[in-house]
Amino acid sequence: MKTRLGVLKMKVMMHPLLVHPHLRLLLVLITQTSITVLSASSDDLSEATFFERRIRPLLLDHCQDCHGTLNEGMPHLPLLDSREAFVGDSALVVPGSPAESRLIQALENPTVLGNHPDWPKPMMSRQKQDLERWIEMGAPWPASSSEQRDANTDGNTSRPEGLHWSFRALVRPALPDVPDSFRIHNPIDRFVVQKLIQSDLSQADPAPSSTLIRRIYFDLLGLPPSPTMMRSWLDRMSRAKDAASEDQVVRDLIETLLAHPAYGERWARHWLDVARYSEVGGWTQDNRSNPKAFHYRDWVIQAFNQDLPFHQFVSYQIAGDLLANGTSVATGFFSLGPNYASDGGDPESIAQAKGETLDDRVDTFSRAFLGLTVSCARCHDHKFDPIPIEDYYSIAGVFNNTGEVEMPLVDHGIVQAYEAGRERIRNQEKVIKDLRDQSKKLSKEHQEEAKAHIESAEALLKVIKKEAPSKYEYAHVVQDKSNENMHVALRGDLLKKGELVPRRFLRILTQGERTPYLEGSGRRQLAESVVSPENPLSVRVFVNRIWMHHFGRALVRSPDNFGRLGEKPTHPELLDWLALEFAGSGGSVKHLHRLIMHSATYRSSSTPSEKGLKTDADNRLFWRMDPRRMDVETWRDALLSVTQELDASLGGPSQEDITQSARRTLYAKTSRNDPTASDRFLRLFNFPIPRASAAKRTQNIVPQQFLFMLNSPFMLERAQKLALSFEASSLSLEVRIDQLHETLFGRRAEQREVEHALSFLKDFEIEKEHELSAWAAYCQVLLCSNEFMFIR
Repeated sequence: MKTRLGVLKMKVMMHPLLVHPHLRLLLVLITQTSITVLSASSDDLSEATFFERRIRPLLLDHCQDCHGTLNEGMPHLPLLDSREAFVGDSALVVPGSPAESRLIQALENPTVLGNHPDWPKPMMSRQKQDLERWIEMGAPWPASSSEQRDANTDGNTSRPEGLHWSFRALVRPALPDVPDSFRIHNPIDRFVVQKLIQSDLSQADPAPSSTLIRRIYFDLLGLPPSPTMMRSWLDRMSRAKDAASEDQVVRDLIETLLAHPAYGERWARHWLDVARYSEVGGWTQDNRSNPKAFHYRDWVIQAFNQDLPFHQFVSYQIAGDLLANGTSVATGFFSLGPNYASDGGDPESIAQAKGETLDDRVDTFSRAFLGLTVSCARCHDHKFDPIPIEDYYSIAGVFNNTGEVEMPLVDHGIVQAYEAGRERIRNQEKVIKDLRDQSKKLSKEHQEEAKAHIESAEALLKVIKKEAPSKYEYAHVVQDKSNENMHVALRGDLLKKGELVPRRFLRILTQGERTPYLEGSGRRQLAESVVSPENPLSVRVFVNRIWMHHFGRALVRSPDNFGRLGEKPTHPELLDWLALEFAGSGGSVKHLHRLIMHSATYRSSSTPSEKGLKTDADNRLFWRMDPRRMDVETWRDALLSVTQELDASLGGPSQEDITQSARRTLYAKTSRNDPTASDRFLRLFNFPIPRASAAKRTQNIVPQQFLFMLNSPFMLERAQKLALSFEASSLSLEVRIDQLHETLFGRRAEQREVEHALSFLKDFEIEKEHELSAWAAYCQVLLCSNEFMFIR
């Protein structure tokens, strides 16, 4: 190793780019450090480290296949998974004496262990010294991570104040005392203003009424207000006698929109990102279709519209089929996830596919409901959070006992009629097959008669198929299939089994003795653990998501990672206050909307200040409202809304090509793999590929987006539709321009905008070499503008 590194160093040192002496010095330090680390001898390692680095991997690679817990096919072989198994009666290892240890003797002569197969040559030459060194140490075998933790905690897990902030219990904070000079509508503002004062910042001015109305519409419905509704609400605000009266108008507006059916559609889309919702499931080894996935999507819409309490919203998605008043359809949260298929029939590929499928369930569950990356403990203890590998397989064991099925949504009689029809078809197909087989054995003179019989049978099959009932309506759900605990998979390999771990909740989120999950798969008990008041994470994570979708930035800016690698909350006391208020309301999401949207913080203007940008350009302190670019669903729905084309019907099957439909974009058919026609449009504007839970959308601006807006048939059609009513109007150009601005931006046109528009329309008519009319081209310009695409 030293020689190879030395040659590498000499070659790199001669490179003409490394002529600067400081760069050469840095390279020398790096390579010297590498040589030192790589040449560290076993004497430099502690006993525990030596075992974990040198001995345990050796035993896993060369002993576990036959002598591990996965030896069902060879029950006569001894189990070698502990120190006692090596140093006991077998005398394989005599601590302190390699020469007397049968294991060392067998390396030279396998017959010492009977008919043991020959050892691999590399092991004999390279690893014998490590085994001898280990035995000389006394054959140390450190306790497993779970044994050590249980020994330290006596089976209990305490949560002292020194723990990471997200694992601490929720505590209601005292409301900050702030000067009366600030706008304080509710306690949210007190927490925000406290931080502003500490940074010597001021609140932004209140947003103009038209801006606020438009913001509230898009936030709650994902749709713009019509010019009529905008004028109505502006009129009510203008007639308000004082601040309290104006505040009441805003409250009335919020209540009106919370009761609107489109509210559920808007907020369901946010959750579907988290649920990695897709109609075409799987990944490269599984491109199966989920044609009835829309039933889960429609359930989520209904849950938001009905303000389903949070504990039910969560519990039903984990175990809705096992709960009183629950619904199996909600378990589409898991059943619509990818199911990986092996690329061969060998045990390794089958185990790998199963492991990937289970990992999706664990990862989606933990990030969605707990804001934790439990999946990082699949192969080893989590490197940053207190999540041991045993906890991973405690959760994975729940999903290992769970299977996906199709659940009929019709009466049993309809299902029976369908199955009877399928049976008649199968029987007739068998008759035809038998006739064909028999005809092959007949002489030529009987062939014509046999052919007539076959044709008659085929004609009857067509009649049977025509009369057979079509398949009934069903939903993709999960159900319990077994009740077994799961072994730890050593290094994440399901074929290499470690200790058997009970199904139970994460130890860091459990106070006192952890209760094993013994009922069926354990999903019902898992759901109870997630929504338990003892678990501080579930409500923290959820209110953080709601805040993020109102402000564009979350209080914890890593919304699916509340662990040590995630970001700390910008306003920890506010986060806990919101979580406790949310829990105290019975988990009412609409109550949470009211709290946030009634605050002066939410109603602030997006206008920047020089001091604010200099002190807090990233707006971590929420001194103003951030302008937010619409997501693709909101933008497309707004386009169809202002052209009066939008189909507002709720629910139902998804659309293959959403650009050819008037339905809301929520109803686009999406895929994890080969993009559908809808996907090709959506992904152009940052729609997440649903291969994993997506906590927040990425934001990027690429040329293809602008090319779409300028040249796509979809945009040209919207511009033409919008222009029709304005072209046919008998009103003056100035009035029509003003009306167009009201329709798109919720405000009157400024004089300079009217002048620019008049000039554009005049010059456009003169050129006359355009695919669009002057008005259609003008409408396209405004539809592509930042003001239309941004929520301010």
